[in-house]
Amino acid sequence: MNGAEMARTRVLGNLIAASHLMTLEQLPGTVASHAARAGWPGVLIYVADLQQERLYLLSGNVDVSRYGDDAPTELAIEGTVPGRAFQLGMIAPASAATTGQWWVPLLDGAERLGVLRVGFAGSGVEVDEDLNQLAGLVALLLESKRGTSDSYSRLVRRRTMNVAAEMEWHLMPPRTFATDRVLISAVMEPAYQVSGDAFDYALAGEVMHLSVFDAMGHDTAAGLTANLALAAARNFRRQGADLLQTAEGVAKTLDEQFAGSRYATGVLADLHLSTGVLTWTNYGHHPPVVIRGNRTVVHLSCPPAPPMGSGLGVPGVLARDQLEPGDRLLLYTDGITEARNGTGQEFGLAGLTHFLIRHHTDGLPVPETLRRLISHHLEYHHGRLEDDATVLLLEWHGPTPYQPTQLQALMGLPPTTAPETIADAWRQQPADGDAG
Repeated sequence: MNGAEMARTRVLGNLIAASHLMTLEQLPGTVASHAARAGWPGVLIYVADLQQERLYLLSGNVDVSRYGDDAPTELAIEGTVPGRAFQLGMIAPASAATTGQWWVPLLDGAERLGVLRVGFAGSGVEVDEDLNQLAGLVALLLESKRGTSDSYSRLVRRRTMNVAAEMEWHLMPPRTFATDRVLISAVMEPAYQVSGDAFDYALAGEVMHLSVFDAMGHDTAAGLTANLALAAARNFRRQGADLLQTAEGVAKTLDEQFAGSRYATGVLADLHLSTGVLTWTNYGHHPPVVIRGNRTVVHLSCPPAPPMGSGLGVPGVLARDQLEPGDRLLLYTDGITEARNGTGQEFGLAGLTHFLIRHHTDGLPVPETLRRLISHHLEYHHGRLEDDATVLLLEWHGPTPYQPTQLQALMGLPPTTAPETIADAWRQQPADGDAG
């Protein structure tokens, strides 16, 4: 390790040490001052809004007036260099005519948070792996601070959010997640007015759990129903309940609370990552579909039980399907397929799957494909949705891990100089007592 590398390592360590009592408002200035000591001047943090249409400057304690026009307070994601860095997960030069200034994606795991601007025109900053490491650390710090910051929530919201949506977004898991064998991405609209939809996923050893709920109604009570269904499902699942026991637990919880006046449809599923066996159950919901080989749509089937909370007492049944490596499993609510355009034509399941297949062929990362899907969906419905629309997409790579270059293409993750696969990286960690 040369002197410059040692200095950067020291600076990144000092930034971690400084972060423990740091507030979100103090983050931009602290990052900028520490980064400058490592040869990264002019660092600015931009975060994406809730619908991922704009990038907003997180100014905090940074005096941005000294940058003049070189520090805009907001940027469009479509049609801009910073937006392209966000969309594709790639470091991008500020312009083709100058060097020394770069836009670097901010990723918390696989979740896209925004972009980092590093350097000035002619500053001499060059692209290297250290830039991704700086951005990775800033993303982790940002993630650790934003959950307790109203300033962050105000910054990334472009309009007023209703109470039901406030509950929903605070209960949802991150919209994007990836391991060495599976990736998940989800979208939910209308972002500021969503009321009855909810999605969930969680990993326990070799089993990935997935669920989608759609509560009756389009009001605050629908939000309460969806939140209660999701929370009950997590509670029973974490006590070791299987899928049917979890679904019946949700049904009992809703029935006890609402006495049959409120219910939720839903699909609950478990995917075994080593084998690709998908076990699932359906309670009055649209069944999942599988996109296979990026050309064939496989419709899964399971006899549906009545919606959870309806009080009818009809038990659910389990279905089992074998996924193939590369399969994409799609869970969705009817708001995405039943939306109609100005002529009354439904978007439909065929429209949904065709859109996903076409954009996968274009080579876009999965989160970017879903971002464009929801933008297209809003345009199709002239910006006014009559129902909540949720899509959860899972890709199973198979029993063997992704190559790092595959995850880079699928999720927009930064390139890595790590060993050949992610699993290799874990296997090559030194044992306790071994030299590092």
